[in-house]
Amino acid sequence: MKHTMANNIGIMVKQPKKECKDSNCPFHGSVNVRGRQHTGTVVSTKMHRSAVVQWEHRKFLPKYERYERRMTKVTVHAPDCLDIKEGDVVKIAETRPLSKTKHYVVIENLGEERNFKLKRELLEESKKVKKESKEEEESSKSKGEGQ
Repeated sequence: MKHTMANNIGIMVKQPKKECKDSNCPFHGSVNVRGRQHTGTVVSTKMHRSAVVQWEHRKFLPKYERYERRMTKVTVHAPDCLDIKEGDVVKIAETRPLSKTKHYVVIENLGEERNFKLKRELLEESKKVKKESKEEEESSKSKGEGQ
């Protein structure tokens, strides 16, 4: 694997070791990064060269004088040179609109989030339990109507 020169994107991040032919890559393509930057966790990579990144922020509620946790999900462009997979913590930056929903591009992979797989398993298990309890309710209602 030869190391090629990547474009300087104007942000202090590690240059990718791999090269890609993606025109929407900030390092090897023609996309400029500007505006906002966020750090979040990759939730889904089912789309081609795209990913869904989620991060948490806090919003103050003056009535209760407390903060609430809120989640933000954004569809981002994931260049091939940055090996992105579910559970990775990534740094994203705003770009021009790349598609109807993509306005951000991944600029750095910071590694894997701790306990991501465990959180995912617990979430799926709770969904199964809710679904089973809902089915039991419906079956008990239908048995009660038949009598």
